Amino acid sequence: MRFIPNQLSKRFGSLNLWGQGHIRRRPYILPILGLLAGVAIFGGVVIAKPSSTLRPSDNHIVFLSDKGQRRTLDTNAKTVGELVSKLPLHLIPQDVVEPSADTKIVQDNFRINIYRARPVTIINGDGTKAVAVTAQRSPRVVAQAAGLTVYPEDYVSFAPGSVQENIIGEKVVIDPATPVQFNLYGTQLTVRTHVKTVAELLAEKNVKLAKGDTVQPAETTPVTTDMQVFVIRNGTQIETDQEDIAAPTQYIDDSSLTFGATAVRQEGAAGKKAVTYQVTTQNGVVTTKTVIQEVIISQPVAQIIARGTIVDIAGNKTSLMAAAGISGGDYGYADYIISHESNWNPQAQNYSGAYGLCQALPGSKMVSAGADWASNPITQLRWCNGYAVTRYGGWYGAYSHWVSYRNW
Repeated sequence: MRFIPNQLSKRFGSLNLWGQGHIRRRPYILPILGLLAGVAIFGGVVIAKPSSTLRPSDNHIVFLSDKGQRRTLDTNAKTVGELVSKLPLHLIPQDVVEPSADTKIVQDNFRINIYRARPVTIINGDGTKAVAVTAQRSPRVVAQAAGLTVYPEDYVSFAPGSVQENIIGEKVVIDPATPVQFNLYGTQLTVRTHVKTVAELLAEKNVKLAKGDTVQPAETTPVTTDMQVFVIRNGTQIETDQEDIAAPTQYIDDSSLTFGATAVRQEGAAGKKAVTYQVTTQNGVVTTKTVIQEVIISQPVAQIIARGTIVDIAGNKTSLMAAAGISGGDYGYADYIISHESNWNPQAQNYSGAYGLCQALPGSKMVSAGADWASNPITQLRWCNGYAVTRYGGWYGAYSHWVSYRNW
């Protein structure tokens, strides 16, 4: 390697040694400077080498996917909304960001997905068309965004458009349910269905006919729009109340979201049912009320929640968990809890005195895992692992409890 005096003087400062006479009088200079340069280069390599110890930081690596491209960001933003607001993304109200704006960024390699609004044609059951500009991924939500009324019993689905239909891109097709005027023991109800006959309607709505009950029209009658159907019971006092049916929650796994992150794809809506009682009175006072029918008026609409499945944990953290005896299949659960509890800071302490990676209270109880509990993350993780197994049956149980009770 040939040393160039001017370049070395710029690197190490002006040493006033570079005249040829100086070099001849001091032949040891070049070997010493060569050694110093080698040390500096080696030091640079050592500094660049990834550390295997924890370095708690307010910054996190975020992968942002938008328009088919992924950007890697190093950010100290606390939430998805805070980060997105700082970027020149030029979002419009119809665009969708997942997970939601209030989701905290506490994990490294955290995923954020942006879905851009696109035109979608909605075809109603009567053949009418509407167009919505939307990024929603639930066909029911898309139809509602176009201002259409969609009933819980309506079938709604995505389908590709075609040139013959003069539709470019996606379309949403609505297959509406048939409304029926249903009179249940004197109580008028409007129900909706896709079945073909009155008998099928009774079965679908869970109507159980008792001895003496009559149905009009006959059960073989075809179902038509707004037809009247009567269920009659003579000689009995009847009462019918309407009650809500709780909306179920449907989870779908999403491999584009970070483990533990969620995104609501469709809001749920409660259904309705008619509960009919046979009432017995004595001296004008109700003595017994017996349920004789529970008829579903409208089905509940499920809340659809996407939950992330990507487990992408930095190597320094996985090596620590492995050293502490945590199973590889539990890394995602452990990382989620620790990231939210302490941001992987072994010295984290809150106002109550909870301390360390898993916020043990008091922190001194971790001495059961080692005398260096206050500073050694592996010791803390050993204690955390034992606590998760003993208290919750494992890390999955601990994670489920944490999610159910929010931050506990």
